[in-house]
Amino acid sequence: MAELYELVEHPDLDSPALVVALDGWIDAGLGAANARAAILDAVRPITVAVFDGDALLDHRARRPTMHLVEGVVTGLTWPAIELRAGADRAGNDLLVLVGAEPDHAWGSFTRAVVELTLEFGARLVVGLGAYPAPVPHTRPTQLAVTASDPSLATDDLVRATIDVPAGVQAAIERRAHDAGLPALGLWAQVPHYLAAMPYPAASVALLEGLARVGGIEVDTTTLRTEADAIRTRIDALIAENEEHGQMVRQLEAAVDAAQQQAGPRLGTDPLPSGDELAAELERFLRDQND
Repeated sequence: MAELYELVEHPDLDSPALVVALDGWIDAGLGAANARAAILDAVRPITVAVFDGDALLDHRARRPTMHLVEGVVTGLTWPAIELRAGADRAGNDLLVLVGAEPDHAWGSFTRAVVELTLEFGARLVVGLGAYPAPVPHTRPTQLAVTASDPSLATDDLVRATIDVPAGVQAAIERRAHDAGLPALGLWAQVPHYLAAMPYPAASVALLEGLARVGGIEVDTTTLRTEADAIRTRIDALIAENEEHGQMVRQLEAAVDAAQQQAGPRLGTDPLPSGDELAAELERFLRDQND
């Protein structure tokens, strides 16, 4: 599969975990995007492989950015897919797959990713994502799992039986499993009424989950501070509207009952109406920005 990518560097890595964090699929509250940003900022990775964008991406759907200065084109920035390598603050090596989800050739792409991952001696594949769910912001963010093996779907993760559309992350996980490499996806549940705006609590939950399952340690101090600030703002807005407060209390009761009766769930029940609240929250947070 070397024709699908260019190998830029070949660092000597010690049993890295591969973190899959591509753009283009479900990412409610930018949970995975901001978790990825925290990872990249912490590990200061180097690029080890660049994938062929012409073969994998539809440039009419993912157009390059043209840079203009006083009417003069100074360059184009093309959408890209890269494999990067670095180490966390504890010295644990990791690989990070970043960029746009491919539009074409998923079979060839997943084979190439797993080929590279095995070449670097990886021990585990972990995908990151977030989806809107009927959960309140007043409860800890739960993580759902998509695992390649039952042993990876532990009791502290939300486990479900359901047929849903898949992203290329799922295809990578399956390809890794077929090659004998353990793989799972971590999915943060984001309150549906907050799914269209940044929700740092989801990013914190994903990084905590990555630490538990993959042993990768990333500082979450900044994200926690942001999560606390947004929680305070949301609480203030909801306190001003009894209807919104009632919706949150209903979500709390449903989640608490489910936890007691059957443990964590995926959160595929019909969503209580949150469109009006979401719009008000977006306006409120914009108005409160310094």
